[in-house]
Amino acid sequence: MSTAHSVSGRALTALSLAVLMGLVGCAGISPRQQNTAAGAGIGAISGSILTGGSTIGTLGGAAIGGIIGNEAAKK
Repeated sequence: MSTAHSVSGRALTALSLAVLMGLVGCAGISPRQQNTAAGAGIGAISGSILTGGSTIGTLGGAAIGGIIGNEAAKK
């Protein structure tokens, strides 16, 4: 395994753990806020993966995921 793969794999694992730990701290927020946060986290990880770790891809994924999570919570 190359060093670049090893570093990006560790970064993705660290990001995933940070998102999960952040969501655990969201026990006192509304379901809509939880969905928005979860969508942003999933979107950030997806954007990072799809763009090879680019900052713009990660932020764009987070924004789009947050919007989708927010809209999904509307009834």
